[in-house]
Amino acid sequence: MKLLFEGIDEPRLNTLEVYERRGGYQALRKALAMTPEEVLSNISASEIRGRGGAGFQMGKKASFLPHGHMDKYLVCNADESEPGTFKDREIMQKNPHMLVEGIAIATYAAEINRAFIYIRGEYELQADILEAAIAEALEAGYIGERVLGSAHTFSLVLHRGAGAYICGEETGMLDSLEGKRGNPRLKPPFPAIEGLYHGPTLINNVETLATVPTIIRMGGEDYAKLGAQGSTGTKLVSVSGDVQRPGNYEIELGVPSREIIYGLAGGPPEGREVKFWFPGGSSAPVLTKDDLDIPYDFDSMAKAGSMLGSGAIIVVDDSHTVLEVAKKVAKFYAHESCGKCVPCREGTNWTVKMLERISSGEATPMDLDIMASVQEQIIGNCLCVLGDAMAMPIGSMVEKFRDELEAEIEAARERAGAGALEDVIPIGVADEQAGPLPVH
Repeated sequence: MKLLFEGIDEPRLNTLEVYERRGGYQALRKALAMTPEEVLSNISASEIRGRGGAGFQMGKKASFLPHGHMDKYLVCNADESEPGTFKDREIMQKNPHMLVEGIAIATYAAEINRAFIYIRGEYELQADILEAAIAEALEAGYIGERVLGSAHTFSLVLHRGAGAYICGEETGMLDSLEGKRGNPRLKPPFPAIEGLYHGPTLINNVETLATVPTIIRMGGEDYAKLGAQGSTGTKLVSVSGDVQRPGNYEIELGVPSREIIYGLAGGPPEGREVKFWFPGGSSAPVLTKDDLDIPYDFDSMAKAGSMLGSGAIIVVDDSHTVLEVAKKVAKFYAHESCGKCVPCREGTNWTVKMLERISSGEATPMDLDIMASVQEQIIGNCLCVLGDAMAMPIGSMVEKFRDELEAEIEAARERAGAGALEDVIPIGVADEQAGPLPVH
């Protein structure tokens, strides 16, 4: 079943003319004929969970905003920076009016008068297309004063980021929108109470908002019949890595993961097999080839010890080593850490150094215990989830592939001509013997 990707490759779908010919903005007209409470009730009844990573129900999040006459904000998170994720890019590039219509309906439902789309800096083409779509929608009366003759008035601004991963974190994004350095904020207060410019703010992902017109068109209860219990509807999945047909696919939540990796994406190249895979982008704990029959939905992935996340499946076949992938993941998050909190700033860098010790032949099996301990100290102790985003996959690789990493340690020591393992002082012990670092 295709809802978001129905006719996605039709020529000039990004223009208002073609979008309206295909029934575009009829859902907005239907919504404006209801009360805001009725529209929000439909969104809540759909039970749609956020498609950006956290998986929190959109209807509940919108219901947290206070009522009354005040400036309220909607921020569309289009900072699609999670490695392996590229689904939002296709929506914005090929069907931007679907996103604009979803924003118009969501602002009406939550009685919001100011909306922003925060798009990552690298998406220059998509930003240009979105700006053109916003201009068309404004001229046609779908944005602005008294939308389509109703009492609803809202503005929509496209804001281009500067290419920082941390600005995909919702409060870091709010600081960036305000012209500050993109640093995560301490919570509470949560954005629904005090967000952008200290006002109540609803933050949703591109795919989540683009699904709203379909929910209104179908009705929330009918939409909830699709997918799996607790994971309703369809989901866009970005499949990349060692597969024969990488790309974006729309699936009904709850299908076996094997159907996505092998059925849609064609599986690994001939002669190779799946070694492990990330179910929800590079920040998700990895699963192995034994987990391919797990249903692809939020709750099933959580029970398996991972998460659906943004819906980005990265497949790694048996031509790669675990160490090779772990170093790439750790280096990415160490580079993108804003440095505001110690567990993330220090923990990500420590992890990179420990993985490099394995490659250089300096490590011992005890380093794996220390590295696993470092990941445990990071998880749940950071201002935002960036530290967790590195610690969870690295920790899962150490746990599931310890034998391979120990063999890698032995092989690297032989290559380096290092002495026997019992003669080596582990990194933690060496630091203790060296004493505290000098303070400058």
